[in-house]
Amino acid sequence: MTKPLSNRVHLPPTGADIIHSVASLAEEVFLPRARQCDIDARFAVENFDDLFKVGALAGPVDTRFGGLGFSPAYGNVQALWQMTRAIAKADLSFARCWEGHNNALMLVDKLANDAQKQRWFNGVINKGHRWAAWSGEPQTKQPGQKYNIGTQVQRNNGGYLINGNKVFCTSAPGASWAILLVSLAGPGGAREVTDGENNLLMLACDLSDPSVSFEGDWWDPIGMRSTVSYKVNFADTFIPERDCIGQVGEFLTRDMQSRFTPHYAVSFLGALEGAYECALATIAAQHRENDPYVQHHIAQIKLNIDTLDLWQNQVAFKLDNQQHDEAREAASKFRYLAEKLSEDGVRQCIKICGARSLNKPSRLERIYRDLTMYVQHDNADNILATIGRRALGLSVDNAFSSLKA
Repeated sequence: MTKPLSNRVHLPPTGADIIHSVASLAEEVFLPRARQCDIDARFAVENFDDLFKVGALAGPVDTRFGGLGFSPAYGNVQALWQMTRAIAKADLSFARCWEGHNNALMLVDKLANDAQKQRWFNGVINKGHRWAAWSGEPQTKQPGQKYNIGTQVQRNNGGYLINGNKVFCTSAPGASWAILLVSLAGPGGAREVTDGENNLLMLACDLSDPSVSFEGDWWDPIGMRSTVSYKVNFADTFIPERDCIGQVGEFLTRDMQSRFTPHYAVSFLGALEGAYECALATIAAQHRENDPYVQHHIAQIKLNIDTLDLWQNQVAFKLDNQQHDEAREAASKFRYLAEKLSEDGVRQCIKICGARSLNKPSRLERIYRDLTMYVQHDNADNILATIGRRALGLSVDNAFSSLKA
């Protein structure tokens, strides 16, 4: 029998203090930095350094290995999401880097052996190592695209040899380690490969290896610029067997991707809260509180935020109480609604603030660009179809409730 939210154990003071420190950093430090990082399309390494100093880099890690235990595995995913939401409110682009770091740590925490955990978590906690997880190998070319994308993996003495490239590699020049999702069957993203359950590998790659190189010229998007999601090249990159995480295909058979789906939704919600803050400041500065149209817009934005807040709480409750099937379904709904309601809410904020709010260096202008880019991370049409398939009693791909576009 699950415990109601009102009876759940409160966070220990150390955990609460860290959450408060992260929220303060986001508002007082990350927000002022965000503009220049966006202009320069530069990885905010200083933000990770600050998070390291307050002891926040090992949020989802088992407390046995020195982590905070902020994850569904330890009944406290809301704590992680509180930090993500605060960071996304200040800088959605950096929140994506933070998300990737934590999602990678959750994979290690769930699937790695104890020796790997001891080694890698020690690097995070004591040295500030930053992690990422990369799958991106789209096989269809865009018009004008001159090169193929994808990796080839071969078994080698005591490990694996990787050649080729990946794109959309978030935090590429700033991460210390990356989990590479690669296939023995040939190029392709995690669900594009043939018979992934018997071919998909998760290999931890030390990004200081000289055989790994980055191409920044590929990355010049309208938003999410400081995620520096570069093209990464591998030239006979050797990954020893000891850096192979879990069993072949376990990323799919253990349904790992669906565990990250609600994390994206939390970031969208944080971005909406940042836009809402901009709208409230504009209304106060212009003394427009009595404008009935402003009241309508504010009411709609607030309803969107409150609706998503309720969905976040519901998904967290199901995850923390190991209600996996219910959590998958609720997470898909939360992810879909977060995209729609956040986009709608940001548009309402722009209506309140006017055209000047879309002129740089407006914070709202940056939020609008970042959110427009980030909601492309998954295919919302497929998420909606997944929700419909479940309602109709049809089979769904639980490993990927939200396939990429």
